[in-house]
Amino acid sequence: MTKRYFLEIAYKGTNYCGWQVQPKQVTVQSTLNHALSTILNTPTSTLGCGRTDSGVHARQFFVHFDTTRIPENFVFRLNKFLPPDIAIKRLISDVPPKAHTRFDATYRAYDYYVHFNKDPFLTQHSLYFPWLPLDIAAMEQAVQQLPQYTNFPMFCKSGHDSKTTLCTIFTTNLQYDEVGGTLHFHIAANRFLRGMIRRIMGCLLMIGKGKISLYDFTEVMEQEKPAFKQMNLSVAPQGLYLSEVRYPYL
Repeated sequence: MTKRYFLEIAYKGTNYCGWQVQPKQVTVQSTLNHALSTILNTPTSTLGCGRTDSGVHARQFFVHFDTTRIPENFVFRLNKFLPPDIAIKRLISDVPPKAHTRFDATYRAYDYYVHFNKDPFLTQHSLYFPWLPLDIAAMEQAVQQLPQYTNFPMFCKSGHDSKTTLCTIFTTNLQYDEVGGTLHFHIAANRFLRGMIRRIMGCLLMIGKGKISLYDFTEVMEQEKPAFKQMNLSVAPQGLYLSEVRYPYL
């Protein structure tokens, strides 16, 4: 009898063309599907809780798949088969028969990291942004305003296939470490538009540089106007992490 299972995984996205299967490209999903098909000895496909872009990382990511059996030492064998930059955290068997990792998620949190001093050990894990100083106070004000809004067409990737640009933001936070030379942006919501967080981060950095005023930012947000050029910059993917996903039944 076929049963649905969830897998909680984590991955470093540097070597992959995003999560989703793409023709002639190495992706996290295609790599995981191949591993599952090998361990289960039958063609097996997964469906993920989102679609991270090329170079984006995930500390917590859920996938679901269906199978008639789970062999012994399944997680251990799967981890041994997978490359070092993809890790299986746990197998979850106690989920509803029609549980869906993408549509059932009620909470998603992302973190974006920036460093201001050149560091070869952070190159693939954080955005190097040497253009200081930044108006951190202005950036914090913009971050605090974000949960007031529910419609985000100004941060939506062009040519998107989203049926709506509505999102409910639960929390936002910006932490600046002057001594360590780092910046950490945290945001959680019920859903996000494709490319939304990298555009928000780009906007915040332009506010910090004085290229965008808080007045302009507020006007665009409140009137739900299309973003002007300086407000529609997408930062590089390596600083972005999907950090938490929640479900009502987990």
